[in-house]
Amino acid sequence: MKQIIYSILIGIFSFQISVNAQNSAGENYDQKYLRLEFDIDPAVNYVKGGITFYIEITETTNQLKFDMGSGISVDSIIFRNGKLQSSKENDILTVNLPENITSGTRDSISIYYQGTPSGSGFGSFTTSTHNGTPVMWTLSEPYGAKDWWPCKQVLTDKADSIDIYITHPSQYKAASNGLLISETIVNDKKITHWKHRHPITPYLIAIAVTNYAVYSDFVPLDANNSIEVLNYVYPESLDYAKENTPRVIEIMQLFNSLFIDYPFKDEKYGHAQFGWGGGMEHQTMSFMGNFGFYLIAHELAHQWFGDYITCGSWKDIWLNEGFATYCEGLTIENGLTNDSWDYWKKSKIDYVTSLPGGSVYVNDTTSDNRIFDGRLSYAKGGMVLHMIRGQIGDEAFFTSVNNYLTDSKLTNGFASTQNLQQHFEAESGEDLNAFFEDWIYGQGYPLYTLHWGQNEANSGFLQIEQTQSHSSVDFFELKVPVKFSGEGQDTILIFNNTENLQEFAWDLDFKAANVQLDPYRWIITKEPVIQNFRTVTYDEKLIISPNPVSDELIVITDSANRFNRLSIFNIMGAKVKEYSDTIFPRRYSIDVKELNQGIYFLMIDNGSEKIIEKFVKN
Repeated sequence: MKQIIYSILIGIFSFQISVNAQNSAGENYDQKYLRLEFDIDPAVNYVKGGITFYIEITETTNQLKFDMGSGISVDSIIFRNGKLQSSKENDILTVNLPENITSGTRDSISIYYQGTPSGSGFGSFTTSTHNGTPVMWTLSEPYGAKDWWPCKQVLTDKADSIDIYITHPSQYKAASNGLLISETIVNDKKITHWKHRHPITPYLIAIAVTNYAVYSDFVPLDANNSIEVLNYVYPESLDYAKENTPRVIEIMQLFNSLFIDYPFKDEKYGHAQFGWGGGMEHQTMSFMGNFGFYLIAHELAHQWFGDYITCGSWKDIWLNEGFATYCEGLTIENGLTNDSWDYWKKSKIDYVTSLPGGSVYVNDTTSDNRIFDGRLSYAKGGMVLHMIRGQIGDEAFFTSVNNYLTDSKLTNGFASTQNLQQHFEAESGEDLNAFFEDWIYGQGYPLYTLHWGQNEANSGFLQIEQTQSHSSVDFFELKVPVKFSGEGQDTILIFNNTENLQEFAWDLDFKAANVQLDPYRWIITKEPVIQNFRTVTYDEKLIISPNPVSDELIVITDSANRFNRLSIFNIMGAKVKEYSDTIFPRRYSIDVKELNQGIYFLMIDNGSEKIIEKFVKN
């Protein structure tokens, strides 16, 4: 769902749901195929329907359980041409079977029901009007499917395929998932049939009915094939929609190039307008409150991230919303808009850092507000993906994402944060456990102070001081980009910051006047404090010899207490040796035989100043 929702709703309503909403049924069967039949009049807040479940029994049982909300009630249940008895408690419908059904048995059961949907969460089943015309729509994420049809509402089991039949007044059109098969007039009613032949989870099944105007855009795949984008829009919005929905063509082409091809290209993509403040990524047909560019991009991205691969727990909703949010940004980075990529990243970082705490991982799945927290699940989730990209590089990042999207254990199914982490680690060769612990499960972000200096020979040091906005993380280990500029030149150096007050040496061919942390915004942090208060001096009385050196480096200073700490850094700025003492002798010998050949920096520290000299190891 789209982040814009929250500027409209959060703070006005508090959607709290009972723990019972998560006590989903169906642990002893897999749902294979669903035939969903609905009788709807958009002018009346009422639903009448019949759901036929084709299932496979996974554990021998004489009962089947389904999720069913309080507003609807059973008319009859048909099993093997006979009627069955049932009971309902805490939104769980229990059906008593006539005998034990053994594991491995495939069978079917039909539940006929009717009632006024309770409309929990973000509405789930809504009747309203637009321009004086009745309209109804559904929005079941996260727990609302059971409000308007008996179902198996879990994030562990997708139906392999579905058929949807919607009976409604003949003057209207009905939008839904998959391919439109037929619209048939029967006794002054219209029966609209949609067929979808891809696995789908219940919260992504949706219907909408009103006097839609219909037109199509087409996304070319090659010379002979294209993907239809079928648009169902309010007649009064037709001109506006036709002006804006064609932008989906270039967006889908971008996502096809960055990721795999649109996963449901053998059927369609589509938009159905509805009267809500954002959008909802119903599989193959997103429901849209408007046709803004970023809303189009966000809901389309969900077809890969959320629909094709669905989060396996609402605790991991960032796998859906973080990716969809980041994909909005990728449209800017790849030139589909004239908006600023830097500003987009800054706005997300500012949003995340507007409060000190909060984890991407959802710690309370009984609250819709917490699951769909715009700051955490959306903005922080999206920027954490950007940070991973910054840490492992573009090639490893996008290859990992595509490996995730082609993982046969995940596609058309469910994923966890651990699944995504494993793909990033496998491709990059890096252990990202500390990163995920800090940025997904931990709270907050780092705050930086940089202390730096440079000598007359342009060798310098950098000390990185870090505090944390929240106590759940003791230190954020990151590759930290720092930009040095001056004398009309600039360069960016990357420092692998693994501990607080870590010091790095560096060498430039110009005199730096300014230092900037993370100039391209790869890190979630606030503006740092930059301090050049420790002057690095160049002292002719400091002698290191020989230079170049092979085995033993001699350090000579002008007094016996010239320094109390000595460090050696490699050309990447990483510390490779450190010595400390109360008082170093005036002449000090260092064994450097184990150092690899290359350029190094020697730093001495007397407590008030630092002196750096460069040497070469043969």
